[in-house]
Amino acid sequence: MSSDLSDLLVPELIVVGMPAASKKALFAQIGALVAPVLGVEARGVSEGLAAREKDGSTGFGGGVAIPHARVAGLPRIAVAIARLAQPIDFGSVDDAPVDVVVAMFSPPQAGGLHLKALARVARRLRDRALVAKLRGAGSPDAIYALLSDHGVRDAA
Repeated sequence: MSSDLSDLLVPELIVVGMPAASKKALFAQIGALVAPVLGVEARGVSEGLAAREKDGSTGFGGGVAIPHARVAGLPRIAVAIARLAQPIDFGSVDDAPVDVVVAMFSPPQAGGLHLKALARVARRLRDRALVAKLRGAGSPDAIYALLSDHGVRDAA
């Protein structure tokens, strides 16, 4: 099975050095980032992430979190990536603070597609060598290249 996530990634939603002091602040910033690009309400994104987080931490371990939400108005499943300026407490399974956040958004009716996409993302992020490379990536293009089979995007 391919490890390519380019069908889920939205290059404009990859951020290096995002400042966030808490999960709440992070979710608000992700909402503000995602809303204009995906054409949804920022509040709906941040509230969706916060509501899912109340069911249990999406802190995946190893400094990685995969917060996810179903958001009305989305045409497809989309992923945003934020490498944080400073790690924050996420209530992760291993109690490690999080500095790599891979947020996934699905239309409400995505059902099984949401779960399959979430499993693909989680499978990729179990690779500790990949996560180390994500931490060292100096740009959004470098992060995109690490998570796709296509290498760095064409500038054309």
